[in-house]
Amino acid sequence: MGLLVELQKRIPDGWFLRRLLPAALFVVVAAVGGGQLGQRRWDDLGLARERIAGALRLSGGLSADGAASLVLVAVAVMAAAFAVPFAAGAIGALASGAWPWWLMPLGRRLTAWRMRRWAHPEEIGREAVRSRAAGRQLRADRLDARRARTGSARPDSPTWSGDRFRATEAHVRAETGSEVASEWTRLLLAAPDTSRAALSEARDAYDAACEALAWSLAFIILGAWWWPAAPVGLLLWLASWGSLRRAVQALCRTTEAVFVLQHTDPPPQP
Repeated sequence: MGLLVELQKRIPDGWFLRRLLPAALFVVVAAVGGGQLGQRRWDDLGLARERIAGALRLSGGLSADGAASLVLVAVAVMAAAFAVPFAAGAIGALASGAWPWWLMPLGRRLTAWRMRRWAHPEEIGREAVRSRAAGRQLRADRLDARRARTGSARPDSPTWSGDRFRATEAHVRAETGSEVASEWTRLLLAAPDTSRAALSEARDAYDAACEALAWSLAFIILGAWWWPAAPVGLLLWLASWGSLRRAVQALCRTTEAVFVLQHTDPPPQP
């Protein structure tokens, strides 16, 4: 416990809470659930306690086998903690619509499918009113939720997040004449501290949501060896997906606001 407290003092909170602790939890669940319990004895809590107690029992001091086990666990935890940002970066790229060339055939199919399903928010709202008048409250509520998350422009990206990013780029271009991609670095250098802090916080929330999606995928995959991990990963995926949408909305609004503020003439000094 003292070691954990000392680590928390020396490691940044974001890295410690978002990466190191989830990595340690995943390694323990994978070792006990997938490595010891398996599918046949998935609910054998007595065996799980016995295995954990055996791993923590250091009778007669730290033996060579105990030290080797601790080193292996530490290596596994650190490997998972360092691998997640790379997986989250790939998820973030896919979510933003920046798909690699070898996935573009699938991306075009997804874009075409989204275009076929798309309806203007006003039309969805009118359908919700008709459903509510007909007494179909559940359908009306579902349509209202769909209208709230549907953009006013036709989809031109494989993902919802990609549409939001492109819409923000279009709004910034129309209001300021600037290109977000080419002027992003100059914006960060010229913006005041409050604007940079807001952009950093919004981007950090987006990265955290992508990392949570990466952890959810890891637990879903672990379900092949210990099935209770799969529903946990699925629930984490649903929660993380909602967090990603909120983070995308916040990042888009913040980016647009900062660009507009930077291109607005300062008020004349008295």
